[in-house]
Order: sequence, then structure tokens, then C-alpha cells
Amino acid sequence: MSHLIGIDVGTSGTKAIAMTPAGKILAAASAGYPCQHPRPLWSEQDPEDWWQGTVKAVRAAMKGAGLKPGDVAAIGLSGQMHGSVFLDKEGRVIRPALLWNDQRTAAECEEIERRAGGRKALIKLVANPALTGFQAPKVLWLRNHEPRHFAKLAKVLLPKDEIRRRLTGDYATEVSDASGTLLLDVVKRQWSKPLLAKLELEADLLPRCVESEEVTGTLTPEAAKQLGLTTACKVVGGAGDCAAGAVGTGIVASGLMASSLGTSGVMFVHSDQPQFDPQGRLHTFCHAVRGKWHMMGVILSAGGSLSWFQDALCTVAAAGGKRKAVATFDQLVSEAAATPTGAEGLQFRPYLAGERTPHLDPHARGALVGLTLAHGRGHVVRAILEGVTYALRDSLALFEQLGVPVSGVRATGGGAKSPFWRQMQADIFGKKVFAMAADEGPAYGVALLAAVGAGEYKSIEEACKATVKTTEETKPDAKARKAYDEAFPKFHRLYPASRGSFPRS
Repeated sequence: MSHLIGIDVGTSGTKAIAMTPAGKILAAASAGYPCQHPRPLWSEQDPEDWWQGTVKAVRAAMKGAGLKPGDVAAIGLSGQMHGSVFLDKEGRVIRPALLWNDQRTAAECEEIERRAGGRKALIKLVANPALTGFQAPKVLWLRNHEPRHFAKLAKVLLPKDEIRRRLTGDYATEVSDASGTLLLDVVKRQWSKPLLAKLELEADLLPRCVESEEVTGTLTPEAAKQLGLTTACKVVGGAGDCAAGAVGTGIVASGLMASSLGTSGVMFVHSDQPQFDPQGRLHTFCHAVRGKWHMMGVILSAGGSLSWFQDALCTVAAAGGKRKAVATFDQLVSEAAATPTGAEGLQFRPYLAGERTPHLDPHARGALVGLTLAHGRGHVVRAILEGVTYALRDSLALFEQLGVPVSGVRATGGGAKSPFWRQMQADIFGKKVFAMAADEGPAYGVALLAAVGAGEYKSIEEACKATVKTTEETKPDAKARKAYDEAFPKFHRLYPASRGSFPRS
């Protein structure tokens, strides 16, 4: 049997799964690594950490599955989108990679829109406005602020594509991840030569761009040895983490939406034709499904908001300068569940790292609003979970305004593992929410793409139909839904009420 491996190069660690063509997960493994924040709102990582994490995770998954080197036919790659790996002509990393949640490029976003002829003209070229998280502003930042590094620049890769380079020696990407660079003509599914010219960037800086199930190469002898595989193992294009997660949950046809709650939060819908939000509040990207597109709304601090609360306020000093958690995630969620709907008037604005949908404001800030002496830790946690879910509802509201059908929601990510948070999503969205039989996130989706690339299925749609299953269905509670419908407008007023107080640098 030809087995598949899916690799997801995340922000906190790399995950690898070993899977049969029928979609059965044999083993999963992860390897973590740090993230550096050298200045406020800056976020960087060392690409070498991704590679070491990949090697550890793949070898552990292979061992857990009991597979031999020749048992694996293909690998699918996914990863955090938008990041920038800067390489010189020898393929050496020039400086730490700038990540998706790095907010240093506000001036470069303004420069891009100015060079493009305004936001509307830019959206016409590449379907999206200039956002600080995207790759193109990072390249301009390097040119504007680190000219010595820019002078050495030969190639710019996305995180998963740096791993591809280490696996195969190939410089390649695919259309779903490339859509988030701000340099792809999303409609034509190719690099935008007009925008590159306006930005005075050479097309040679970018890798070749393929469809997600296409084979981009095979393992080099060195990579095969490190991973415990063979040089016959293929590597397919893969997908950015959002599109990969959508494939893994079967969002490959109209009518269904995926909600993903990881560090960030994503609301994702399939589209047979490119559709656009005129104001650019929603992203329009190429889907990992050949010839299809998707729209998504993104919030930057979903599960990250709860992680911040746990790390910053629920730890105590321990030996060796480390900190020890005084409450687990499950404990915090349990306390929230014991708190009334609406957290007795306490609301949380989850803009801890700026915000994308719907505000497009890198300077937005988080807040707890309505605190009283009667509020305890459970209230705060419940307000955080509700605030994150309200922020996701902003995206759902935009989809509905554009006439995009949404009959149900498939929940993925860490937040989907909590029945309480799934119920909250159903109540706030007013939609049925489905848990997934295999919720291994983007790694599962790209393993399916690898199965298509290896010839196990004729198409991604066929692969999803054969393998993707839902389990538990959560229906909205009428009483809770009414309460949230009444509270949502109050949440919506928090941002404009305080926008003028945000620091702008």
C-alpha cells in the first residue's frame, strides 16, 4: 500500500501525520519551536527550526505508524501563510523569517497601494488590499530598512516552500499559498507581472507556481536519509494552512463553511468563481482545488487570546526562572462554562495583534470592557471565548451580505475539540456546527493532496468524498442564540468607540 505523509509547518511547531490512501491516520507527531518578538508587534522565526521540527515530526510519525522507508509514496506540505524566507543565491537564509502576524509593514502597505494606483486598483490586480501580514510588504520592508540584506536577496519563499526546498532542492510554491503574497493574479492563477513592475521587483525573486496536487519533485538523498524515507518519495504542491484545512474538512463545494480556531481564527467558504468584497475586508484566494477559489475572513488572535491569558495571568514563578501554569486549558474552559451566557455584561475585544477582518487595522488593540468587582476568572475566560467567536461572526456576516450560501459550519482546530466552544459557535453563528471524524487540520488536507498526486484519486473532490466524514452535530440553543444576537451589536460598537485611542506606531 502507498502511504502518505502530511506536514504542517505551524507557528508553534511542525506536525506530521502518516495516513493510508483511504484516509485512516496511522500516527501523528509534533515538534515545537520558539517564536521571537524582538520589538512590539514584530514576529520572527528561524527557518532552521522548521526543518529540525519537520525531521523530528516525520521520523516520529513513521515510527508510530510502523512504516518502512519505501512505504511512503508522497508528501503534502502545508504551513503558516504569508511568511517571508529571504535567501541568497547560494540558498542560505539571510535573516530570520518575518511571520504572518508581524505588523511592522504599515508604511510599506501604504507604499504598495500608492504604487498600484490606490486600493481599488490593487484589488483589481491581485484581488486583495495590502495588509501587514502579507509577503509583498515584507519584501519592501527589507528593501527599505535592511538594504544590505536586500542586496543579497535572490529568492523569497513561503514557510512551507522553504521546507520543500530542503526536501527536494526545488524552488516552487502553489496557488493557494501564493495568493497570500499579494503578488499573485488570483483570477489568472499566475504571478502578477504588472504589480511586480510597479513595485520594481524582479520576477526571478519568486519561485515557480503550480496547482496544489501537482508533483514538484522527489526527495534528495540527504533529505531522504534524514527523514527515513526514499528518493522515490514525491512532494506535491500542497496548500497554505487555510486551504489545506478546508480540503481536510471537505470544503470543496458551495454551501459549507469551515471555522478554524488555532492561534488565529479563519472563516472559509468555497467558491466556483472568484468573488470579491469591494472593500477588501475578506480575502479572495485560489483554492487548493484546481480551477476553484475561496473567500475567507481572518482574525489574528483566536486561540492566541486564550493562550495569552493563560500564559500571562495564569502562571507563577517556578524553579530555574521558568513559569508554571496554575490552570490548564480544560480548567479555564470549565470555569467559563459555569458562567452565564454573556459573562454578565463583560466583553472582550480580541485584537491583541492588530486585526484583519473586518477592520484591516494593524494598530487595533485588545480590551476587556465592563469589568466589575463581581467578575471572576470564569467571566474573563468566557468573555474571551465569546469575543473571539463574535469576531468570527463578523466574517460570516460579510459572507451573507455578499450572498454566499452557508448551510452549516465544520469546526476545526484546537477550539473545535471543546464541545463547549462548538456549542458557543453554533449559538453565536446561528448555524449547525459539525465536528470532524479526522481533525488533524492542514496536515490531513495535504496528505489528501499527496494521495491525488500519487495517483490514488483522480481529483481532490473524489479524495474528499471517499475520506472526509463528520461526527457530532451541534445545533444552536434558541435561548443562548437570542442572548448573543442582542449582545453582538454591543461588541460591534467596541472598535469604533475606541479606535482613536490606539497608538499608531
